[in-house]
Amino acid sequence: MRRVLVLKVTLPSADPAYVRTVVQATAPFYSLLGGTSIRLLRNVDDPAQFIQEIAYEAPEALELSRQRIASDLRIQSFLQAWRQMLGGAIEVEVYEDLTAAS
Repeated sequence: MRRVLVLKVTLPSADPAYVRTVVQATAPFYSLLGGTSIRLLRNVDDPAQFIQEIAYEAPEALELSRQRIASDLRIQSFLQAWRQMLGGAIEVEVYEDLTAAS
């Protein structure tokens, strides 16, 4: 199952180059999710809003225990790293990728 983890953050005074650097610095955490592709987006109408997308393959066993994974210390460390480096509140959502045929 292909999933897309979406991290949304608003940073009123963030320089886009700094945000890119932070995303690169947190790259080792992506391996915890089996991340296969990563994108960083900025809202054109509100440049203080950023979205990071991490697409990954979720084995069925992982999908069945997402609540347990959400409380995993490694995942919490990943989110904490984002909060510390960016200083903003983070929204986390997980989507199913329907574009690719299964």
